[in-house]
Amino acid sequence: MNDKIFGNHQLLSTMEAMAESGRTAHSLILYGEKGSGRRTIAGYYAQLLMCGNKVNGKPCGVCPSCRTIADGVNPDVVYPQRSGKLGGYSVETVAGVASDAYVKPNNSSGVKVYIFTDCDNFDIRPQNKLLKLIEEPPDYAFFIFTVRSKSAFLATIISRCVCFGVSLCTEDEAKEALAARDIPAADIGSAVNCFHGNIGRCLEYLSDEGLRRRVDLTKSLADSIIRRDEYSLNSVIFPASRERSDGIEVLSMLDLLVRDAAVLSKDNAAPAIGCCREAAQRLSEQITAYQAIRMHMHIERARRAIDSNVNMPLVFAALCADIMDT
Repeated sequence: MNDKIFGNHQLLSTMEAMAESGRTAHSLILYGEKGSGRRTIAGYYAQLLMCGNKVNGKPCGVCPSCRTIADGVNPDVVYPQRSGKLGGYSVETVAGVASDAYVKPNNSSGVKVYIFTDCDNFDIRPQNKLLKLIEEPPDYAFFIFTVRSKSAFLATIISRCVCFGVSLCTEDEAKEALAARDIPAADIGSAVNCFHGNIGRCLEYLSDEGLRRRVDLTKSLADSIIRRDEYSLNSVIFPASRERSDGIEVLSMLDLLVRDAAVLSKDNAAPAIGCCREAAQRLSEQITAYQAIRMHMHIERARRAIDSNVNMPLVFAALCADIMDT
């Protein structure tokens, strides 16, 4: 399975060394951007824990444990369900995990793994309930958490976990990964131009019309800012105010584009991380780095307002006025 994971070679090697030495961590936090491969690497760690036929310290990929983990059907690799508007984990869900964790696994490895994915909105109450379990887990129980930033967890949780950052791949690695899925070269180019070395986001871009629409909307916002057209800016951004998730994602993509503009204003050859280098380049010719920082502050304030459940159309109207005044 190792050859199917692109990038993060040092992280994989560290995990393999942990398993080889018998010093595997019972609680692990994998943090990094959405689409960076956090869940895939979590599955790889589960295979390291459960594979009985390792080859050169790596999971064999063909034994029943490896195959069922890869297919997501291993009964002893549990993915607790997220719930609620923010997609977090409830106290009841954590209580269920705590109860189930003391039921011994029925497999040859004698291991049971719980993988909590996308823990960005993990409330304090269920975290506190989880704390005792990861402080003194059963010998056979392992817990893996994936999250954008480990700061989403309480300090007491972080101190009891081994934390690994998951890095993005290079653009060449992303192209190789997409080509391995027989995706046409033109589509690969479009996806990588938008999401660079983030393989998960590239795949999402190719399969999700909604994401492509949000990327196009972000590019249109940049065009309106470049033209200093406040009416157009308000008109373009309004559709993103209908759904909270759309609004947050568009703000995030616009923020990256503004970041690119600030960097490109100082170094025209610098790599871009946003969804449209061309738009960022044009914007860099219209604004200073100081103005870009001001725009970032306005976008960040709008994001916090949305998190506080302020009316989204009002938030976006205020943001448009702030950007035009920058």
